[in-house]
Formats: sequence, C-alpha cells, structure tokens
Amino acid sequence: MLDAERQSRLRSLPAVDAVLRGPAAGLAARHGRAAVAAAVREVLEGLRREIAAGGSPDVSGRAVAEGAARLLSGRGLRRVVNATGVVLHTNLGRAVLSERAAAAAARAGTSYSNLEYDLSRGRRGSRYDHAVPLLRELTGAEDALVVNNCAGATLLALSALAGEEGEGPPEVVVSRGQLIEIGGGFRIPEVLELSGAVLREVGTTNRTRLSDYERALSERTRAILWVHPSNFEIRGFTESAGIAELAGLGPPVVADLGSGALLPLGGEPLVQAALRDGAELALFSGDKLLGGPQAGIAAGSSRLVRRMRRHPLVRALRADKLCLAALEATLRAYLEGRAEEEVPAQRMLREPLEGVEARARRLASALSREVPGLEVGVVPSVARSGGGTLPGYEIPSFAARVLGADAEALAARLRAAEPPVVGRVHEGALLLDARTLLPGDEEAVVEALREAARG
Repeated sequence: MLDAERQSRLRSLPAVDAVLRGPAAGLAARHGRAAVAAAVREVLEGLRREIAAGGSPDVSGRAVAEGAARLLSGRGLRRVVNATGVVLHTNLGRAVLSERAAAAAARAGTSYSNLEYDLSRGRRGSRYDHAVPLLRELTGAEDALVVNNCAGATLLALSALAGEEGEGPPEVVVSRGQLIEIGGGFRIPEVLELSGAVLREVGTTNRTRLSDYERALSERTRAILWVHPSNFEIRGFTESAGIAELAGLGPPVVADLGSGALLPLGGEPLVQAALRDGAELALFSGDKLLGGPQAGIAAGSSRLVRRMRRHPLVRALRADKLCLAALEATLRAYLEGRAEEEVPAQRMLREPLEGVEARARRLASALSREVPGLEVGVVPSVARSGGGTLPGYEIPSFAARVLGADAEALAARLRAAEPPVVGRVHEGALLLDARTLLPGDEEAVVEALREAARG
C-alpha cells in the first residue's frame, strides 16, 4: 500500500486534457492532438513510476508538457548536422546521397516508373535488371544483383551455393581470421549456419596459409569465402592467402568486400580488382565507400548471380525503387568520372586539408562573433571514414574548438537544437569537425550554439 504522501503526489498529477488545453496547446498545433496526447500519457506514466519508487518529480502541467515536447522532438527521422569528423557515421545514416541521387529517388517516389516493366516489349520486366549494365561496366563482372544490404547479399549468396547439388553436407571454407562480427551482431558463422552451409574453419586468427585451405577442400566444398576485415586490423606476426591464390584451388571464391570501394583509397580492396584476381563473386555495400543508398551488391559470374536471382530468399531481400534509382544515379557519377566531386562521401574523404581548415576558421570566426561568451579557436583534428571501413585510417582535419562552458552539457544542448548538432567532446572541449559539414551546416551550427549559450 502506498503511503499517504505518495498517494497525494499521484492525485496531483494533471489530467491529460488539462495539459492539452493548457501548456501543451502549442505542441498540439504543431504535432497534432493525438500525437501530443500519447506523449503526455507516456510522461504521466513515467511520473507515476517515479513517484511509486519514492521520487518527488515536478508534476506541474508545464513540466509534463516539457517532457512531452522532449519526447516528440526525439522521434522520427530528422536532419542532423554531423560535426564529428566521421564521414560514414553509421548512427547518423552513413553516406549522404549526392544531389543527383536524391533527385532520382524523388522522381521515382513521386511518379510511376518502369520498375518491373519492359518498355520496349510492352510486358512485365524485372527490377533485378536495373543498375546491372552500370555495375558490369564499372566492375568488369558478367552479371550483378542488387538487394537491400550487404548482409542480405552474403546470406543470399551462401544460401544459393549451399543449395547446389553435390555429395554430402555443403561446406564453405573460411579462415578463422575472417570470422568477423560487424555492427548489430552480424557474424559470419551465424550467416553460414542460416544459409544451410557447414562452416569449415582453417588456419588461426593471425596466420592462415594457402596449404590450410588446400587440406580442407573435399567433394563437399561449395565455395571458399574470403572476408575483408573492414572494421579492424590484425598487425604483427600475420599471414594470409589472397584472392588470386585461392582462385587457383578450384572451388568458387566468394569475396565479401563490405566497403564497396571502386576508387583507390587507403589501401581498401577494390571490387574490380577482386574480380580480376579470380573471385567468382564480389559482395559489397552501397552506402559505405561507394557513397550511395543502403544496398547489398553482388557482382560476378553469370552462373552464381543467376542462382542468387532464382533463390526464393531473393524476394525477401529485394531493393525498392527509391534505392535502385539512387544507386543508378550514384553509379553514373563513377562512370562519368565525377564521383570524387559529386558524391559527398568521396568528396569529404578526399577534400584537401586547406579547404577544411578554411571552413573551420570561417565557422570559428562566426561563433566568436555571434556567441561572445565562449572561447572559440581552431585546432588540428583527425577525421575518420567510419561505417566499418578503413580501420586505422586517419584523415587530417580541422575543428572549431569551443571552451568556456561545460563541454558535455553544451554538447547535450546542441543535440536538442533544431536541427540537432552532433560534435565530439575531447579533453574538456567541444570539437566541431569541419570535414563532415555540408553546405548550410555552418549557419545551423552558429544558430544552435547561440541558442545553447542562452540556455
């Protein structure tokens, strides 16, 4: 039984309608009455739990309305200013689409399209044909297939291989040093198990020789899986077999490249190079170094791609028209030789340092002028590719450094701005890295910091 004081606090909680008519009236006008009412109820339920646990929260209508406003502001996809210096920031949506790709997706989304219609023959077509000519031209592959993400492409490829006829349980050979886990708990061994293939581990974490693969091969071997460790590095006493060596062993080599690099950068393996070296299938992401929409791309032999296209799982993993439209536009930029200037991820990763420094100094000058209570300067910084790509690869950068206020509290207030600004705190200072700022972001940062300083 609750004591009298707790019961009194519970009775003092305002009614939902009273909050909607009073302090939350403005919220209802912006977000709609139903959405605000749901948020108010959620806040009230949280207050009830806090009171039941012995707390003494503010139960005024104003406090409830403010809580509802915080809930509403944190929901739904919103524009965020990325001042972290991490170009392919997974939590912030990875690659930013080029203007051409965004316009293509908008056209596909606001009109009918030939997604599954053959205009020349006047009959049903296939969504899996889109982007294929571009991928063939860029990678040298015989055929290609686009699905919704690279993990899906890997699962589909291994499932198709496991379904091939042969003696005994189907096996896929992979080095122990490549049994990786990436974000979200995606583990290669678990994908192999889901595909129906039996995992045949060879070598050790740091050393796997060609002879290790040779000894593991049998009539049950359906493929050799070569996985690029795109989010970590092993250094020191190491040895590994490359794709070209593995291709000479006989079974098809499936190369899970992950990052999707079509242009040289930081030693990342190129898709076209993997295929030239003998991989029968290369798998990679669309929204990492490629700089396009989220997608999983399989490029390689017609034989393997055809098996993937005919597998029942392909329908569950298929890409939608917005993805395909944006991907085609991104690939055209590569084909035209314009990717380094047109695709934002490529542009940020390669921008000369002097341009980044100029942007950081411009931002620091504006902040000093508009928010005089803070100490703002420009310092060297280190940007990164992020998104499970180029581990250990540091990109020289510059950042506006903000002192004169509690850095963590200031960062929290910037995240609550509209649009939210996400920087990073380092050695007691707030750093706003200029390498990842998009056009228009500088003004947003200045306004957000001005409001944060007032609060």
